[in-house]
Amino acid sequence: MTPQSEHRESAEHQEPSSRPRTLALFTEWAARRHPDRPALRFRAADGAWVSVTYTELRDTVRRTARGLLALDIRAGDRVAILSETRPAWTYAHFACLAVGAVVVPVYPTAGDEETTWVLSDSAAKAVFCEGPAEAARVEELRPKLPALAHVLPMPMPMPMPMAGRDGPAGAADASAASPAAPPAAPLDELLARAEAVRPEDDAELVYTSGTTGLPKGCRLTHGNLGAVQDATLHLIQGGPGDRTYLYLPLAHLLAQLIQFSTLLYGGELCYFGGRIEDVVGELAEARPTHLPSVPRLFEKVYSVVRSLAEAEEGGGERFDAAVAVGVLAADDALPPERRAAYEAADASLFSLVRAAFGGRLRWALTGGAPIDPAVLDFLRACGIQVFEGYGMTESAGVISLNHPGAVRYGTVGRPVLGCEVRIADDEEVLARGPMVFPGYHANALGTAEALDAEGWLHTGDLGAVDADGYLTITGRKKDLIITSAGKNLTPSHVELAIERSRFVSHAVMAGDRRPYPVALITVEAEAAAGRDAAEVRELVGRAVAEANEQVSRPARIRAFAVLPRDFTVEGGELTPTLKVRRKVVLERFASEIAALYD
Repeated sequence: MTPQSEHRESAEHQEPSSRPRTLALFTEWAARRHPDRPALRFRAADGAWVSVTYTELRDTVRRTARGLLALDIRAGDRVAILSETRPAWTYAHFACLAVGAVVVPVYPTAGDEETTWVLSDSAAKAVFCEGPAEAARVEELRPKLPALAHVLPMPMPMPMPMAGRDGPAGAADASAASPAAPPAAPLDELLARAEAVRPEDDAELVYTSGTTGLPKGCRLTHGNLGAVQDATLHLIQGGPGDRTYLYLPLAHLLAQLIQFSTLLYGGELCYFGGRIEDVVGELAEARPTHLPSVPRLFEKVYSVVRSLAEAEEGGGERFDAAVAVGVLAADDALPPERRAAYEAADASLFSLVRAAFGGRLRWALTGGAPIDPAVLDFLRACGIQVFEGYGMTESAGVISLNHPGAVRYGTVGRPVLGCEVRIADDEEVLARGPMVFPGYHANALGTAEALDAEGWLHTGDLGAVDADGYLTITGRKKDLIITSAGKNLTPSHVELAIERSRFVSHAVMAGDRRPYPVALITVEAEAAAGRDAAEVRELVGRAVAEANEQVSRPARIRAFAVLPRDFTVEGGELTPTLKVRRKVVLERFASEIAALYD
């Protein structure tokens, strides 16, 4: 049994920056503070980058919100948003909040079953749809959605600040959805509605992307989301003139929190152009100062740079030496006699990597999955510090965070201001604080399982807190594998070790109630290009062998299968946030697993 340990961080934090009382007042508050500053930046139809000011953002939100009032959207009504990350998502989001509605994000990659479930379980009264295809899909599902009254196009600025300002087509506000729609409600009515919203009112109903089963709707209040801003805004070190590049799905809470933070400190939110394959190239153009990302983007950059280095004779050794000297410089521990070596590495490698990220990046955040320490060291050597954090939808996205002045690699940081963390006897991470949700929508049993009588959120993750209060996540309770010999194994340990190979995309351990663990492995297409199947299997085998050296004997992979394709969101093996749906993978490839024991 592991002794319980607790940690609450408070003394080292400053007072949080001011913010509006609720998110219903957000754009009104922000426009008063930063009226003419650029708020949103995105590609126009002609490919040029253009910006919208805080005043223009507020005006578009007002028009859209007044249209929602005219459609009889009332406080507490649920309004869904089915769209990719784009400025119109932000307009719709803040418009719903301004009228006291509850936002229901829907992943555009969700299939019909999940979309129907989210819209029906939430009893959404209206849904904003990105385009005609999404609207047509919702209309086909409408017989199963008795509460749905309106299918709306996404909002856009009108009158247009400049030609082609916002490429995708859409309506100026919700009242334009139908020629028979009533005229927009008066501005005074909207402002009164916004003022009436209370911190304890629900702001969002966010359905967990879920690695198993249908998603559960997490109720998040204005107070929950405000508590996260109070706990983190002063850690981000941003202000007017800073720019955040956003490609993460706004249907996910992390992207929304970044949206709130950027606009709270008066920065500019820069949206990606819509093609995930263009993200790396766009970074140089966007020149962000802040970048939230899943680990995969950073790992891809690392893999490409390292593979280019290894293509030259002795390049791998030179690369490792350059990173080592770069880390010393980053830690202010560079001996004078190694200054020349660092400057040479900076000129030939580090400066090029910084330029690829736009040359201004100083704050990068990652979470949702472990990241290889070698990737963090490489980026740190280049002068780009990546901060790992941890949270879940039920904690309004944040529990702990590494940040400037308090970083410990290999951990997910210390609990943020106001959040308590406790490690239970079975090593489960428990959290309590004002950011913890009040419960699941229409799911009393699920709520009782997640929240105990003392208000502790049972995260389902396993972890430990060190003597300095830094939290380390060691695995997931439901992912534990128990072999037929009774050995308890945490899959993430060996999976992450295998995935450190630039030839491996995903690794999934199997072996529950079996004599030993095996693995399903997918390959990184770019790294494996031009190699035959036998060579690829040999390279994967080396990755497995190296990983086995890093784990205990019972956890070592005894056999593995290289799958013919990678996991995808569309294929159902990954969540929209790129987490592996372990149950789906194990069921879908059951015959391949069985063959490994023959």
